[in-house]
Amino acid sequence: MSSKQTNKLLTFFSLYIAQSVPMSLFSTLLPVLMRQDNFSLSTIGLLQLIKLPWILKVFWAPVVDKKTSDLGTYKKWIFSSEMVYAILILLVAFLDLKTNFITIFILIILSFMASATQDIATDALTALSFSRKEKSLGNSMQSMGSFAGALVGGGLLLLHYKLIGWTVLLISVSIFVMLALVPLMSYKDRKFTPKKGSTPICMKDLLLFFSQKGAGRQLIFLILCYSGLIGILAMVKPYMVDLGYKTGDIGFMFGIFGSLCGCLFSYIGGYVIRSLGRFYSRIIFACAILATTLLFYFLSLTTPGTIALYVAIFCLWASYGLSSVLVNTVAMDFLRDGREGTDFTLQTVITHLSGMIIAVCSGKIADCLGYNGLFLVETALAVTSLIYILVCFKRPARHE
Repeated sequence: MSSKQTNKLLTFFSLYIAQSVPMSLFSTLLPVLMRQDNFSLSTIGLLQLIKLPWILKVFWAPVVDKKTSDLGTYKKWIFSSEMVYAILILLVAFLDLKTNFITIFILIILSFMASATQDIATDALTALSFSRKEKSLGNSMQSMGSFAGALVGGGLLLLHYKLIGWTVLLISVSIFVMLALVPLMSYKDRKFTPKKGSTPICMKDLLLFFSQKGAGRQLIFLILCYSGLIGILAMVKPYMVDLGYKTGDIGFMFGIFGSLCGCLFSYIGGYVIRSLGRFYSRIIFACAILATTLLFYFLSLTTPGTIALYVAIFCLWASYGLSSVLVNTVAMDFLRDGREGTDFTLQTVITHLSGMIIAVCSGKIADCLGYNGLFLVETALAVTSLIYILVCFKRPARHE
């Protein structure tokens, strides 16, 4: 790999990890601190609302598309939104959670709006900066940034919270977010292809995405691809609690070891897609997900040992890493000219919404059928996904 290609990948990795670290930290740390300060469970449950900007961002994605065209305009959007993100995190650092909860809550939502805006511009820039053959490598940086951010924000920083405290921790995160912009400052790409066309700012333009040939097939695949893993990801931590594992052990096995596996296989997944193509990668990754669901099902029939759980967690996060790259890659294949940020955002929002529904339902299923029942349902979803791929993607179509 040339030095220019390495610098290019590093630039996009830094942008994606800059989004992920603060989000993972707030999502993991705040519920713990709030419970320690005797906040009610209903109030803690409201924390899910901080993720709303990443669902609602589809409604201002057309604005970003309309105001961007060349590399310079994309840089301006990314720099400005990321600086706002860092400044808002810095403001939160000097507030007390117990006495300024509402203010902190509002500032975090605003910071996530800035981060979501950066994500729209970065996704569109990724789509325009990589050729079809290289696109999977760009998507590897996207997934690796997310997993590495979860590893740092939800794992390493959480472990160091007691040593450095709230203020120093968030100041450090704010500085990190700003430093992550450094590679973009010197980033140049002579092969960058400015986007074509213009994007009207209206709901009709969002709805026109669904009128494209193959849009239904694409969206069904995006919904099914993760479906066999989401319920397991949501319930594996309480499953480990019921097996008798301590919080620190779960944090290391799931948050650090698991995230590291996801990050590694996100990188591997990009090369697999580049080498074998979308068609065979869909089948291979779907088989990996199916094997993972079966492994968890058989483990749930007994009392698994620690090594067996490590193997299962490895398979879970490896499959998740592979499938996340695939989802991002095929989503970027299905973009209209001039609407790159809007179309990619729309697809990811649909994927995230379906994942949230499955995650919520997984708890109810586990209550009614037990963990083995949940894992069996997840196996059925994985089988459905594989069959769908084999039936609907026999021949490469326009977006394959």
